[in-house]
Amino acid sequence: MNAVRQSESDGSVVVVGGSGAVGRLMVDLLRGDGVPVTVVDLSGSPDAGSAVTVGNITAPDERLGSILASAVTVILAVPESVALAADLSALRPDALLVETLSVKSGFSRHVDAIDRPGATVGINPMFAPSLGMAGRPVAVVVHREGPLAQAFLDGVARWGGRVVLLDAARHDRLAAATQALTHASVLAFGLALAELDLPFADIDAVAPPPHATMLAMLARITGGEPEVYWDVQAGNPHAAEARAALRRATQTLNETVDSGSEAQFARLLTEAESALDGSGDRYRAVCAEMFGIVLGNSGNR
Repeated sequence: MNAVRQSESDGSVVVVGGSGAVGRLMVDLLRGDGVPVTVVDLSGSPDAGSAVTVGNITAPDERLGSILASAVTVILAVPESVALAADLSALRPDALLVETLSVKSGFSRHVDAIDRPGATVGINPMFAPSLGMAGRPVAVVVHREGPLAQAFLDGVARWGGRVVLLDAARHDRLAAATQALTHASVLAFGLALAELDLPFADIDAVAPPPHATMLAMLARITGGEPEVYWDVQAGNPHAAEARAALRRATQTLNETVDSGSEAQFARLLTEAESALDGSGDRYRAVCAEMFGIVLGNSGNR
């Protein structure tokens, strides 16, 4: 990005984990701005699209240490366990460090513990990297402020990302609701559907738009990288609370139906809509648009 490049002595940006989905997104965006990027990963990957420097950020050898020492921006596109164990001793004191974790509280505490002087930013693209950043929300936690941090965030905005500034605790609570709860709901749907053991050809033939949408979401999640979804569920300190709320909601639905009271069921719908905080009409319009796409892509089912 131009603002970062003007601040760099050698134009060097290092993306650790650059062969993964998030890493490739960052590499492509940076190179699209003409920024020289070094991709570092545990092994070479045919999906990286360019040469990969093989190295282990948790135990960097002399070559990787030299690469890190010359970089002005280092992006950690790695799982939390790797990010927390990363050996950052070779980094320049004024280098910008960017993490891309789906959970921020642990890394925020880690930054405080190691007392790193340089600017440190956490970003969480709230979308599948393959969709691209333009027009999509990017949750941001600034662990340590600095000019390079702001320059990086300006670049995210220029790429089309909608920057949403949060502190680490609020990020994790929101991520538990918007990611952990959503993924858990979709996976539970898939497990329940598998338990019903109906021929998929029949399901596919009669599936109305809501069901077809759920099938599409299920396919997207199950076709993704397990470690990403594992981090969302296991790493977020609020994810268990979200799953417990889902379990209680399912039990409440069962009890309401078992009661035989249609009026009580209607009240349940009203209570559920309260989660939309007055935005029901807007999201009904979104749903109509989505279902129009689903109908168009499924032979006007």
